[in-house]
Amino acid sequence: MISLENELKVAMKTGKVILGSRETLRTVAHGRGRLIILARNCPPDMKDLIVHHAKLSNIPTYVCPLSSKELGETCGRRFMVAALTVLDEGDSEIMKLVEEQEVG
Repeated sequence: MISLENELKVAMKTGKVILGSRETLRTVAHGRGRLIILARNCPPDMKDLIVHHAKLSNIPTYVCPLSSKELGETCGRRFMVAALTVLDEGDSEIMKLVEEQEVG
């Protein structure tokens, strides 16, 4: 079982991650990104838009069990993060989250 918190911290340090729902929407609308992570309490209208564009661009999405406050703290920020885009996972194994979600 992969730890979202640990792998996200590694991706933040060694890869490239874009934080924020508006930035995520902009990025995914241009077909960029390797993985979209959404907080469990991401606003439904924003979540629907992001998921729609992600499906069009074949970018996997993962709805994590963390709230936006907890997701922000995991990313080392003092603000809420409802959505984020992993552009480069770096040394992390965060892409395995999608595999586990598909299997489970």
